[in-house]
Amino acid sequence: MTEVYIFDHVRTPRGRGKADGGLHEITPVQLAAQVLGAIRDRNRLDTALVEDVLLGCVGPVGEQGGNIARIAALVAGYDQGVPGVQLNRYCGSGLEAVNFAAARVGAGQVDLAVGGGVESMSRVPMGSDGGAMALDPQVAPVVGFVMQGVAADLLATLCGFSREQCDAYAVESQRRAARAWDEGWFARSVIPVCDVLGLPVLTRDETVRPETTLESLASLKPAFTELGQKYGFDGVALQRYPQLEAIEHVHHAGNSSGIVDGAAAVLIGSRDAGRRCGLEPRARIRAVATVGSEPTVMLDAPSFAAQKALAKAGMKAGDIGLWEMNEAFSSAVLCLMQRLDIPHGRINVNGGAIAMGHPLGATGAMILGTLLDEMERREVPTGLVTLCEAAGMGTATIIELVEALGPPSEGNPHE
Repeated sequence: MTEVYIFDHVRTPRGRGKADGGLHEITPVQLAAQVLGAIRDRNRLDTALVEDVLLGCVGPVGEQGGNIARIAALVAGYDQGVPGVQLNRYCGSGLEAVNFAAARVGAGQVDLAVGGGVESMSRVPMGSDGGAMALDPQVAPVVGFVMQGVAADLLATLCGFSREQCDAYAVESQRRAARAWDEGWFARSVIPVCDVLGLPVLTRDETVRPETTLESLASLKPAFTELGQKYGFDGVALQRYPQLEAIEHVHHAGNSSGIVDGAAAVLIGSRDAGRRCGLEPRARIRAVATVGSEPTVMLDAPSFAAQKALAKAGMKAGDIGLWEMNEAFSSAVLCLMQRLDIPHGRINVNGGAIAMGHPLGATGAMILGTLLDEMERREVPTGLVTLCEAAGMGTATIIELVEALGPPSEGNPHE
């Protein structure tokens, strides 16, 4: 298998996923096109050498339908010979797009590709694509479907996480995200999003709330009590987990991920492709894994995905210097930390989706890039990124920093 390298990555700031959000006026295709254009321009790419564009998108309908990857590549001005494909692995889609691209490079099918994702949750609301899991009465009982917020409360109940623990994690996420922005740690990779006139409309993540405290979060009512009790989801969960007497509802808007818009792109390829294009590798993809888990609780799969990826790499959890996980809900991250004995000081060290939001199809690619930037800043050689996904799935990717590939090969147009 060919070794796969990460050469660069970019993301947009995350805009609040409502009509008054900073990115609402930007269509999903334009969001994706702007990160594709940035990855090209930063690296002076001849896009005719890019052999595929793979983008995650969890709501692939309406403005986000019709294979948004191919259309965004054309809108971005890529060579017309560059194909594209959209994929949906729920919240892991952005990371899985990178992993799929890496698999193609590793198999020798392509030499250079872009993986990433896009989601405009203000324009294409979550759930717009429907699906039998939630809507078909013959399917939902078979898979034990519950709303994700209820699943988060179920996980907290199973693991013994209190409301105070979940709130404390959320406060720290806000503090870390605000510090990272203030210190300029995101500046290298976040591109401004521009309107049709080329004027910037958003340059910074819009939902960070550094003023958040335990006291302010304590004033919020649990968000999923009515869903669980009035609409029967608690009953479904208790059927799957009869050892519990009741579901403790501990999550609310302040300790759950925010609904936002955003896009990201990651440039990956082989050693030879990097030399031909004058690109220096920043990291090597060492191992990937995707797993399924029990679909009712659904949010604990990252621990299993991480363990599988670690086994493939011949590593243990203690060998990983930094971790990133999508902060869908506080309990999901606390579960991973508990099961793999991960210190809080080594995971989501610059905050996460509780503070900055979770643009479903893009988050995986975004936090992969966040991890890489922080590994370089701290000179930490290894990192693991993982995400929980609907229907009980999890995806994980291990990366390690590498030295430069050496001088460009002869005939490189960038010499």
